[in-house]
Amino acid sequence: MDNMQGMKRTCYCGEVLEAGKTVTVGGFVDTVRNKGGILFIVLRDRTGVVQLTFDDTTDPALFEKAASCKSEYVLLAKGEVRERESKTDKIATGHVEIYVTELRILAKAMTTPFEITPQTKVNEELRLKYRYLDLRREPLQRNLILRHKIAMCARQYFYENGFLEIETPMMMKSTPEGARDYLVPSRVHPGEFYALPQSPQIYKQLLMVAGYDKYIQLARCFRDEDLRADRQPEFTQIDLEMSFVDVDDILDMAEGFLVRLFHDVMGRELQTPLPRLTYTEAMNRFGSDKPDLRFGMELTDLSDAVKDVEFAVFANALAAGGTVRCITAKNAANVLTRKEIDKLTEMIRGIGAKGLAYIRWVDAEPNCSFGKFLKEGELDAIIAKAGAEQGDVVLIVADKTSLTLPVLGTLRNHVAKKLDLIPEDEFNFLWITQFPFFEKDEETGEWLAMHHPFTMPMDECLQYLDNAPEKVFAKAYDLVLNGTELCSGSIRITDYELQQKMFESLGLTKEEIDAKFGFLVEAYKYGAPPHGGLGIGLDRLTMTLAQVDSLRDVVAFPKVQNARELMSGCPSVVEKENLDILGIQTMEKAES
Repeated sequence: MDNMQGMKRTCYCGEVLEAGKTVTVGGFVDTVRNKGGILFIVLRDRTGVVQLTFDDTTDPALFEKAASCKSEYVLLAKGEVRERESKTDKIATGHVEIYVTELRILAKAMTTPFEITPQTKVNEELRLKYRYLDLRREPLQRNLILRHKIAMCARQYFYENGFLEIETPMMMKSTPEGARDYLVPSRVHPGEFYALPQSPQIYKQLLMVAGYDKYIQLARCFRDEDLRADRQPEFTQIDLEMSFVDVDDILDMAEGFLVRLFHDVMGRELQTPLPRLTYTEAMNRFGSDKPDLRFGMELTDLSDAVKDVEFAVFANALAAGGTVRCITAKNAANVLTRKEIDKLTEMIRGIGAKGLAYIRWVDAEPNCSFGKFLKEGELDAIIAKAGAEQGDVVLIVADKTSLTLPVLGTLRNHVAKKLDLIPEDEFNFLWITQFPFFEKDEETGEWLAMHHPFTMPMDECLQYLDNAPEKVFAKAYDLVLNGTELCSGSIRITDYELQQKMFESLGLTKEEIDAKFGFLVEAYKYGAPPHGGLGIGLDRLTMTLAQVDSLRDVVAFPKVQNARELMSGCPSVVEKENLDILGIQTMEKAES
């Protein structure tokens, strides 16, 4: 094999656009086409591909070296850029080629376990095992470059707005933040542990106490929780905190970033202010606190229309203080057949619903699953309230409100996908504000805090903290894009006595408060400016803008559902000597 001595790359493959220049490019062999007297090598790097050409005027030794090249060989090639005889607009460099005068083979490659092509049907497990090869594929390169551009845009925007980038510790005190911590044992202090940060929450609040009034960090966060398509055990958030602000100031700053991001990175204009809905409005209209606004099909409350209907499912739900609500799928009767509705019924039973009533209007007369319980005129009233017409399907759920709304929200999304109602290449942002401060545990009847213990209740709700928790709403907000939660944040409590009260509402004793948060409580005694912030999930933002379905497509080396990284095989067993140094003893795995 050759070396690079005396030969340096002068440009990327995708930048070779003008004839008449002499360039040197480096990259991986994508394809080789040998037509006897003429040979083409398509060379690939992260910017694209360019065609290398060798013909009967090429030095024979050079031609022979080129003919020996195979897929994924690493080459350096020098030559003159000239116009191609057969041009193509399918690639950026399709009008030119490099007539090669010097070629170096820097590395040979074995036959890869799968082809390095933009589209592949190879199973994901194999691709993740050979992730370094998978990352050579153009779609993944495009996604990671997009992620880089978003990160760069964030830094530039917040720097220009007076934010200071300050790193917070990767090893910190274990505190309750909603998920399990990843723990790091201390060799110096046997039996004691650091925690990897679920977020920099406490530290960024302390930075506000310290007077650094605008903080920004691209922060690595770690949470030991069950994985899914939009969740990884380690992730990055664009984390910020501001002092002397209220909710509007923080949302305005975040919107300014999004406008800049869409202009600079996406080449689009984003209209602001972004729409806002309170949590209550979002749940009532869409059955979700992260609704997708790219399509309609909002929820309708049928409770008044069915209050006299002698159908036990409706009557029992209303008698118990619940509700009867529906979604109306327009022009869906031919797609949502009885068989398909049965499948929908099974799906929502899997998330807690007792069943699904429906009205399917195909012919002149609508088919109603509970028609035998209706008196004259009642079906007409229900149809009118649901806004249904011939060709539509009305799907109805009756239960306690806390179950009915999210069930219909899930059903709404599922039906929209089935009916192909969701437009591609459209980005609909939404702020959700005024979240409930407490949520009721249906089994114990106990009211539990919905947020971390530093979240500020709305001023007018402070009077209800002790006696009417259902009336307490938080100065908390989420940013939603196309049905995906991108960020959450809140105004923080800075009053020492109120903070103590919130800790107590979480059921923490004085001893637990001192042990877990004593340093923060102590800091508030020395004066804390009003402050708040948010964290935008960089991975989720990239995933949504790239219009892919999984975080694994925008993270270089992701974990799979059981939190393993298939390429390196972590987590893995550690030698006993290393555990002994840390004073750790592991339990033997049960034999299967």
